[in-house]
Amino acid sequence: MPFSILASAKGKPSLVRFEDVALRYGQGPEILKHISLQFDPGSYHFLVGASGAGKSSLLRMMYLAQHPSAGRVTLFGRDITGLSRHETALLRRRIGVVFQDFRLLDHLTARENVALPLRISGKADTRSDKDVEELLTWVGLADHMDALPPTLSGGQQQRVAIARAVIGRPNLLLADEPTGNLDDRMAVRLLYLFEELNKIGTTVVIATHNESLVRRFRHPATRLSDGEIVSPDATAGAEEYADAAVGGAASAERGGS
Repeated sequence: MPFSILASAKGKPSLVRFEDVALRYGQGPEILKHISLQFDPGSYHFLVGASGAGKSSLLRMMYLAQHPSAGRVTLFGRDITGLSRHETALLRRRIGVVFQDFRLLDHLTARENVALPLRISGKADTRSDKDVEELLTWVGLADHMDALPPTLSGGQQQRVAIARAVIGRPNLLLADEPTGNLDDRMAVRLLYLFEELNKIGTTVVIATHNESLVRRFRHPATRLSDGEIVSPDATAGAEEYADAAVGGAASAERGGS
């Protein structure tokens, strides 16, 4: 029987909601099946599972790159299947994404790549230039701000991608294996960056197979196997998961006040 995670903080509308969702590409087999889950505003979650479990496909629907084959996905209270192209573009501006393959623009410097979301949203100014520099310094790239992506290592490109995803303080941050090319010290440092963003109200969803990081940071974890949810965090039952969601939302309210 499929596992359903629809526990919610009372009185809080969900930011992300999947209801019996399935996904297949073309006529191929189902990549995801019977997915029911809910992430509340200001919460922090891990998606865990082996490579091929369906984590990246789940994130693709969350950043509006894919529609479900069956079931219903709502994001910011909107059914994603009925969105126009303009509405989709507006919602995407509220989402920061760390892609597994980085997706940096090779003709732009690290500084320009990070500033791109601010330029697109019309928020680029002298103050934002300083924010970009401070963030790149924080992730250890003070000496590479004007470097082009092809001249950077995989770990350095990953840090640029992370900085680009968080610079606009999105409502929803989605990260697909964000620490895959980083050493343990930098991985922990960047997870703390995500926690700080979460404290000011950003909902954070991280897909990872790094079980040690999941154990260290102790946020609710949803486990996927063969395209299905098999359980929430192995150290917590469904009731504890719901309590954690309530606590996360309350923490976000305090951080935003």
